[in-house]
Amino acid sequence: MKKTIFLATLTAAIFAGCSSDNPMLPVEGGNGNNGGEGNNELISPAVRATVNTPDNAQSPMSGILEVYPCQAGTSIYYGNYVEDVLTPFPGMYTLKDGNTLGNPARAISLPVGTYNMIYWGTPKYEEPIYSNPAVKDPQLTLGGDLSQQYFGLRQNLPDTTYYPVFDLVYAVKPANIGTEELNAAMKRKVAGLKVIVKDKNNGILSSSISGMKVNIGGIAEKLNLYTAEPVNQTKTVTFPLVLSTDGTQMSNATVMLFPSATSPLFQLIITLKNGTVKTFKQTLSAPLKANTRLTLTLTLGDIFSEEETGNFTIDNWQEESETIEVPSLN
Repeated sequence: MKKTIFLATLTAAIFAGCSSDNPMLPVEGGNGNNGGEGNNELISPAVRATVNTPDNAQSPMSGILEVYPCQAGTSIYYGNYVEDVLTPFPGMYTLKDGNTLGNPARAISLPVGTYNMIYWGTPKYEEPIYSNPAVKDPQLTLGGDLSQQYFGLRQNLPDTTYYPVFDLVYAVKPANIGTEELNAAMKRKVAGLKVIVKDKNNGILSSSISGMKVNIGGIAEKLNLYTAEPVNQTKTVTFPLVLSTDGTQMSNATVMLFPSATSPLFQLIITLKNGTVKTFKQTLSAPLKANTRLTLTLTLGDIFSEEETGNFTIDNWQEESETIEVPSLN
């Protein structure tokens, strides 16, 4: 999977909000209840993280990391002390090359003891990714069960489709606060998709094209906060394609998607300047899996004068090596 640029403000936004349907009163002072072992001292350990690459090797992580402390051996949320008050706000760190960069936005601060740490983050990128991702955040309460909470798709209202998501990486690991650092080996839990539409002769795309967008179906509605497992793979995500400056292709910066069902439905929707809408539909032969990126390259035939119809073909699917013959679009 190719790397793409880091959207600092967007990645911070995904993790900044922690809300509750049933707010609980803060617990005063580091008394060690539910997670620690009765020591009043609050400890803020060093935090480090790596992230897996497409070949599953680990490299130092740069990006945003959040840490959710749970009671030892469980998914029951312990919480985090902020200014000596136990709150539902998780730890939040900016990492560079695997280590904390500067002062954390919200440090982990816990009594000495054993905890089950849940980690979620979004890595830094060197190439562009889609600039308008969105997710619905989990609802956090002290003593709540994180196995019943989710990161969810955000609906593209008033439409029935959904936005692409952030690049999300995840880990779960027990930790002994007071005797060890927090060190997480993160794994990517989303898939990437890039679509490129070209003229069959590598020329300028027809001026009769007003716009293009992609709908991709069979996408999971949400990821479990505790296990990162995808749930309800029935939703459709949409995103636009953008014309290149030289006019030879339309494409998107890589979008991130929750994993899909076995055979997700791909749709390319092309709007002409005369208002005509043409749609190509094709079931993909393989699912969109976590930690993979699929690049689809579509070639347009000579079809887009205002009154003409025609066809286009998919010449190559990078990483899947599949060719599809597409019938005429009438």
